[in-house]
Amino acid sequence: MRRKLSFGDVIFNSVNYSLMAAFAIICILPFYYIFINTISDNTLSARGMIILTPRGIHFDNYSQILQISGLWNAITVSVARTVFGSLLTILGTTFLGYALSKQELWMRKIWYRFVIVTMYFNAGIIPWYINMKNLHLTNNFLAYIIPGIISPFSLVLFKTYVESIPASLEESADLDGAGYLTKYIFLILPLAKPIVATLIVFSAVGQWNSFTDTLFLMTNAKLFPLQYMLYQYLNESNALADSLRQAAVSGEQVNLSALLTPSSVKMTVTMVVVLPILCIYPFFQKYFVNGIMIGAVKG
Repeated sequence: MRRKLSFGDVIFNSVNYSLMAAFAIICILPFYYIFINTISDNTLSARGMIILTPRGIHFDNYSQILQISGLWNAITVSVARTVFGSLLTILGTTFLGYALSKQELWMRKIWYRFVIVTMYFNAGIIPWYINMKNLHLTNNFLAYIIPGIISPFSLVLFKTYVESIPASLEESADLDGAGYLTKYIFLILPLAKPIVATLIVFSAVGQWNSFTDTLFLMTNAKLFPLQYMLYQYLNESNALADSLRQAAVSGEQVNLSALLTPSSVKMTVTMVVVLPILCIYPFFQKYFVNGIMIGAVKG
């Protein structure tokens, strides 16, 4: 039976829904603003005249940006580091988290603290660079993957989640002769889908958005990810806009409203970079809240 709402309940729900709606609008508005500027008349956009609705709609900005030399290679690098980096991070972090949840592991507390301390202290950029260079990870695609195989924050979440699973389940598997690896693959991972999906989101977003490692370690343009190209384009938007405009003007028919400006270059490249992760996130959202709450609270 549905309970009749009191006047106080109605007021609370109204205020709550209003605040949540306002917060959602605040989150969505920057993406909406950038998007309508990428499909509007570039001259009007450069003057700041596109605020709430697009004007002079066209999609030439995207077709011109996608023709930039090296862009598709950068997309391939970003996708590859996101997929392989996230996969290895999940495998390494969950396996270590499961191992550290076992009381019988030799020096378990020391190994656990050894990993966790890296969340609070690091050697700094120069020792990190020297270490990466000595490991021959400069101009090497593995530099995007190997350092992130173990994520201390994700390890804490997964270890806490595993410890919340009833011990009787593993004891039943032990009676059937299952070893640690068998229990990890066929028992723990299936039960830990919510937290694993959450960790995939964390890892994928981190890999997709990362570019500082490229800044320090890579000089080979074939290893530049999409985010690093965005960083370059934002710094060189004037020169890039001029070169693309010259290429467009060389045609017989010229649409002046579609000629790229520095601001349109920045906004269009930003949308190209952000859209993929925005499209993937909703598929993991249903696991996100459940996974982060269960993995963060022990009880």
